[in-house]
Amino acid sequence: MFNYEEAFSRNIGWVTPDEQQRLRRSKVAIAGLGGVGGFHLLTLARLGVSRFAIADFDRFDLANFNRQAGAMMSTCGETKLDSLERMARDINPEIEITRFPEGLQPDNIDAFLQDVDVYVDGLDFFVFGIRRRIFAACHERGIPATTAAPLGMGAAVLNFVPQGMSFDEYFCFDDGPEEEIPLRFMIGLSPALLQRPYLVWPQAVNLAQRRGPSTVMACMLCAGFAATEALKMLLKRGDVRAAPHGMQFDAYRNKVAYTWRPGGNRNLVQRFMLSFARRQLKKMQQQASA
Repeated sequence: MFNYEEAFSRNIGWVTPDEQQRLRRSKVAIAGLGGVGGFHLLTLARLGVSRFAIADFDRFDLANFNRQAGAMMSTCGETKLDSLERMARDINPEIEITRFPEGLQPDNIDAFLQDVDVYVDGLDFFVFGIRRRIFAACHERGIPATTAAPLGMGAAVLNFVPQGMSFDEYFCFDDGPEEEIPLRFMIGLSPALLQRPYLVWPQAVNLAQRRGPSTVMACMLCAGFAATEALKMLLKRGDVRAAPHGMQFDAYRNKVAYTWRPGGNRNLVQRFMLSFARRQLKKMQQQASA
């Protein structure tokens, strides 16, 4: 017989009994249940969050096996939404889930964010249009949002809070050509580029083809960071470092970098990093061609 208080009793100490009940009543929206999104859902479910809005239209296949929470032979070909919902309900049968099987779309953002307390980004790295829309909608509605990017064998975290800098103000996607948006997103997420020195096979990176390497360690680290940021936002305690502040932890290099980029990608340091990244990307493309 399931009992909520017993199931999540080991959280008590790090949260009070009253705070655990607040988590129980909280609603978190997660768009994308692939690399990081599935781990986000399961981590927050184990934290005791009991109300979710989840959106994903994709299905599991073999290329997901190296990093995605629900990717197994038993789920291959199944929708990520169905698989992850089942796993979350196995953790907490009382969980309330609002499903968006068509994925996040411009015409369902209002419904997706209804009664939501925190948004956690799980969209694919290369999904920019709808990502900009959802972060803009959160900013307009006063909903705090967090994104944790799996980079190398680490994670880079950015928070966007209602009273702070918006997603578009930070990333400045409109300041350059459209084909440079992936580069601007990557540099904005990880100004310190801690993952760069151990990229041993640069040919695996192809931004034009929307392809790049990934690891399960990075995805699991992202879930830990994102769930912690969500907890602080939901309980309104703890230091939430919001953009233009950011943080990157790299487990492979045993390094942590705290960054501050006033103006976001318009910052002079960021412009230098973008210039450096362009040269590196060009070099990698030449190596791949050779």
